[in-house]
Amino acid sequence: MKIVIAPDSFKESLTALAVAEAIGEGFRRILPQAQYRLVPMADGGEGLVQSIVDATQGEKFSTQVTAPLGNKVSASWGMTGDGQSAVIEMAEASGLHLVPTDKRNPLISTSYGTGELISTALDKGLRRIILGIGGSATNDGGVGMLQALGAKFIDKTGKSLSFGGAALADLAQIDMSGLDPRLQETRIEVACDVDNPLCGEHGASAVFGAQKGATKADIQRLDAALRHFAEQVQAQLGIDIQTPKGAGAAGGMGGGLMLLPQVRLRSGVKMVIEAVDLAAAIADADIVVTGEGRMDGQSVHGKTPIGVAKLAKSSGKPVIAIVGSLREDYPAVYEAGIDAVFPIIRQINSLENTLQAGRENLISTAENVARLWQIAGGNALRAD
Repeated sequence: MKIVIAPDSFKESLTALAVAEAIGEGFRRILPQAQYRLVPMADGGEGLVQSIVDATQGEKFSTQVTAPLGNKVSASWGMTGDGQSAVIEMAEASGLHLVPTDKRNPLISTSYGTGELISTALDKGLRRIILGIGGSATNDGGVGMLQALGAKFIDKTGKSLSFGGAALADLAQIDMSGLDPRLQETRIEVACDVDNPLCGEHGASAVFGAQKGATKADIQRLDAALRHFAEQVQAQLGIDIQTPKGAGAAGGMGGGLMLLPQVRLRSGVKMVIEAVDLAAAIADADIVVTGEGRMDGQSVHGKTPIGVAKLAKSSGKPVIAIVGSLREDYPAVYEAGIDAVFPIIRQINSLENTLQAGRENLISTAENVARLWQIAGGNALRAD
């Protein structure tokens, strides 16, 4: 019997690899002779680097970059095991977690550090970059990132734009002549699992601005600034960044990336599925186990468990999800390929204690799932 375990991370509790290991430990208590394949997953947000590095036996690096408020931080990035691709998370350099709650302000926060990470990968000789753009603190349309890569954005007085989303309102001239020439031969594949346009009621500012610290007045200001940015890009470069789906991802980073020569926005979970060759792992599996920190109705929109389930169902495999918690609208996942869902929380406790108990709770739940699986299937579910 072969069991494939392909979960996402449990945010603020366990990495995807730690989740997979805990689930495997629980199953082994009941089915010790089964063959197990652990495939840490991600959907383009937190955990992308770790998942691909673990799955490809790659390597991680750290470099000093500019954080959203201009201070310096150490950011991690990865290289795949074949030495051909860089794996970067925008959140490592420009993430919301890097800004204290009381200082979050997308009017002034910058994505410059993400550009520095891309430049570091280029210095390493890598010409394919997998870029995850979730969890950002910024709303600057990716202009900070582009500035770090050599592009110039000038205001009406001839000065370079300052950092932040508000400064985009002053944009008068775009000069791409200084863009790092190595980007001409570099493919950037962007893990993007939202389809928001750049502006408007479903745009970057309106949908994501508040969680980054923007007030209602700030949101209107940021939306107008992004619209002005898009109009200038269209007029000066002939590129439409306002209407494409995904342009509003990560405070408009999806749109800003379109100014680079070779960029493609893709489903994050599909990218990871390909990178770790999950199809090959699932081909001869008897059961597939996936999971995430919280499962709800939004899980069907590009999240890891659904991506895993759809692939598994294409091969006729049963899929079980073991998750940290559930919201009331979670049954939507049953229509998307999940056969059964098991939450792991065993008792009422504080959030801190619950997160700390994640591994033990996972092991316990996985063991009980294996017991149920064994009872339901009898000898057919035992290892040969």
